[in-house]
Amino acid sequence: MGHDEHGTVESQIEKVTELVKKANVAMLTTIAPDGRLVSRPMGVQEADFRGDLWFFADADSHKAHEVEGGAPANAAFADSTSWVSVSGTAEVVRDVAKARELWNPVAEAWFPDGPETPGLVLLVLHGETAEYWESPGNRLTTAISLVKAKVTGERYDGGENETVRL
Repeated sequence: MGHDEHGTVESQIEKVTELVKKANVAMLTTIAPDGRLVSRPMGVQEADFRGDLWFFADADSHKAHEVEGGAPANAAFADSTSWVSVSGTAEVVRDVAKARELWNPVAEAWFPDGPETPGLVLLVLHGETAEYWESPGNRLTTAISLVKAKVTGERYDGGENETVRL
């Protein structure tokens, strides 16, 4: 594995996994048939990280049609101190066994008939790259750092920012 100033690729992938699990909800962006980018919030079912992110969806939804053939897609996550952007290709997977494996109470709220719900599919985003930014501390620490940068005239050090090949 490669090294750089922020550690090994392996440790960077672990960092991406930790930030994804912490945020839990992604803005999933796909490409509409007319070429527009479309984003919507989606709950992540699994981040096994070597890059795959799994989502439940309705087979008839726009998002499912937009990724049917393995289209480019992005999942962005944010919380008060970090963000992660995972880019790759997405596809529709029809696999009841995998749906059972990923099943949880949130999925049940959307699909009350369970993993065998007619029309239930899985969307998987095969991440190829991930970029993350993590600010040290919390919102207050960030606010203090921004004020300090303004007062001293020095550029704000926004924390750790890396792009990782998955």
